[in-house]
Amino acid sequence: MADNYRYIGKVVPRSDGRDIVTGGTLFLNDLPFRNLLYGKVLRSPHPHAVIKSIDTKKAEQLKGVRAIITYENVPDWKFGNPPIVHLLDRKVRYVGAAVAIVAAETESICQQALRLIEVEYEVLPAVFDEYEAMQPGAPQLYDQLTGNLLPLMAVNLGPTSATEIVTGDVEAGFAEADAVAEGSFGYDNIPNPIPMEPPGAVVHWEEPNRVTVWVSHQKVWLNKRILTIIFGEEVKVRVIVGPCGGSFGSKTMSWQVQCYAAALSKATGQPVKLCYSKEEQLACFVLRPATRINGKVGMKKDGTVTAVAGSWILGTGYYSMTMQTQLAVGCGEAMIAIRSKNWNLKPAIVCTNRNSSGIVRGFGGQELKCALIPLLSLAMEKLNLDPFEVLKKNFIKPGDGYYWRDAQWYNYRGIDYSPAMDQGAKVFGWKDKWKGWLKPTAVKGTKSIGVGVGIHGNADVGEDVGEAYVRIDNDGRIVIIQGLAEHGTGQRNNTLKVAAEVLQVPIENVSITPGDSLITPVEWGPAGSRGTYGILGAVIAAAEDAKKKLFELAAPMLGANNPEELDTADSVIWLKSNPQKSVTWKEVLHLRSVLGHGRFDADYTLANCMMSFVEVQVDTETGKLDVLRVVNTTDAGQIIDPQGLEGQLNGCLGSAGIDSAVFEETILDPSSGRILNANLIDYKWRTTAELPEIENVVMETPMGTHRFKAIGVGEISTSPGPSAVLMAASNAIGQWLHEYPVTPERVLKALGKTTGENRGGAR
Repeated sequence: MADNYRYIGKVVPRSDGRDIVTGGTLFLNDLPFRNLLYGKVLRSPHPHAVIKSIDTKKAEQLKGVRAIITYENVPDWKFGNPPIVHLLDRKVRYVGAAVAIVAAETESICQQALRLIEVEYEVLPAVFDEYEAMQPGAPQLYDQLTGNLLPLMAVNLGPTSATEIVTGDVEAGFAEADAVAEGSFGYDNIPNPIPMEPPGAVVHWEEPNRVTVWVSHQKVWLNKRILTIIFGEEVKVRVIVGPCGGSFGSKTMSWQVQCYAAALSKATGQPVKLCYSKEEQLACFVLRPATRINGKVGMKKDGTVTAVAGSWILGTGYYSMTMQTQLAVGCGEAMIAIRSKNWNLKPAIVCTNRNSSGIVRGFGGQELKCALIPLLSLAMEKLNLDPFEVLKKNFIKPGDGYYWRDAQWYNYRGIDYSPAMDQGAKVFGWKDKWKGWLKPTAVKGTKSIGVGVGIHGNADVGEDVGEAYVRIDNDGRIVIIQGLAEHGTGQRNNTLKVAAEVLQVPIENVSITPGDSLITPVEWGPAGSRGTYGILGAVIAAAEDAKKKLFELAAPMLGANNPEELDTADSVIWLKSNPQKSVTWKEVLHLRSVLGHGRFDADYTLANCMMSFVEVQVDTETGKLDVLRVVNTTDAGQIIDPQGLEGQLNGCLGSAGIDSAVFEETILDPSSGRILNANLIDYKWRTTAELPEIENVVMETPMGTHRFKAIGVGEISTSPGPSAVLMAASNAIGQWLHEYPVTPERVLKALGKTTGENRGGAR
């Protein structure tokens, strides 16, 4: 399909590529500021305690210290859903909770000052397990939350949001099933996506009601909106976002970092820079939510899912800013992946004494499906069904419907992804490798090989709103005005491609404004794979509007009755009926420019899809698991950026993806509340020397999106893999494994070769 286009589907050098690889790109730490102060955070050593006294006198006397803020003098800013969390509180609720923040002339002075602050605590009982937290008599984190339970309503989604999946008659569904399976399945190893650049911000509170924030963030407008809600509508907030050294969703939740710096800047009148260390990023920043399903599923011999019922427990840590939205999205994604008429899935969001959960790619749905697919697998095993065929059969089909995050019903108008799934299975060799449930593909001594498959889809490809302007100047240059941060995917470069394609100009002639809320219009930002449909859709509409306005000016000059009679390329406009009759853009735009506007409004009638096949090898003597091969298959409608897409799909392993089923996990010590592996030695990451074979199958079936018929698939590339690995490992060893990650201890215990307690997660 790319042959029809000048830039779409073609490899085009990134406009920012040279600067990135030569060090010319200015990240947050590279920005120069005058009179800059530095901020640091004193953190609680206890998971649950009340501050009896805090003495900052010695620290205040240290030369170079400019401000110290505690719960006694902190601005009255509140966060969370509901907004009951203070920036600094007398009560601390996890190991790492902020107790005091310090601004000083150097980071070294900050660290010295932290050591001089004296704090006396009254230690309280703590709770780390979600089920224990809900029991009568459990330690209560907040007076406002009975049983440590948060409300389920996502107020940011509007008047309604999905808070459960209840449809049909589950008892009737179980009665018509040929097999019923039930059990408890968890995805509660709370992995950390760990973008390379830790969260950080520089904030200058310049006037009583004016503040400028420079931040490593992936959402310009949303970040401004969050801060405006926190600071108050009377405060004029400006957010400037430069290149973001990775995010994977997580930096959307960096409000605390920014607010610490803002409070210190407000107190000192100078700009304050506050950046987390790598240890703070691992121990004090947001993690993937913990999920546990206690469920029951009914299935027919043909793979039809007749009923799904149970409880879905979501562990959010000490507070929630987004968990209700993740719950709502997860409910919708479950219905996209499992076509069942009968549901009764009841969620609960539980607070515990650990750091908070937040946005991680695979938002809501990855957590739920990584627990639901193992439940479905038990029913498939009872009926001796091929999991590939069952997952393919049950994924949403044209004409089906589902409730989405806003609790509204949507009729799916997308394509049938079955051809892409079939092609992926063929490339992987599924029919030859699949030997049946709990049966290895091959055994060589102590090495046993197994295969598995997982699936994921998301209607947030069309989430939320976005606007863009495209300006055509009289020198033939094009400027895209859009609030879009570069968070590593090349999305900003893709806006140049679509604008250049619509206007048929050299891509070198197109540029995009920095991410600055003072300049750019509303744009929700990259999330949920919405970049291809939503973000580019607004730019395409703006470019088309600018071209229309350009043609309206040129029509009288060419004797055309209406703009539709004209065409353009390379800054020349001509009559379609007489190409020799032409005029240049420069002649049309003498001493003027034209400005086109484009807007994207939410559309939840489409969904993307990713299916991942994995082959693993398990050493039954040591319990070690190795991923040998991954085949990802999808349909992108029309590939916009081949290299970017390949990079997204090849990124399926880490950042809380496939490897959260292999070794990525956050280990919480239940005796102290401390995270034991908050460093890059103990937190296990895959190195380039350990990469498996990855093959990506991408089909191109035109989608009902914008003029280029494309749909985004980047965000979901990590999502199907964890459940596929769990399935493959179970088949390799001939025993069910139901916990992530598949550690050697868990393998050996399943094989009856050890009686030790399982290690992993916060359990």
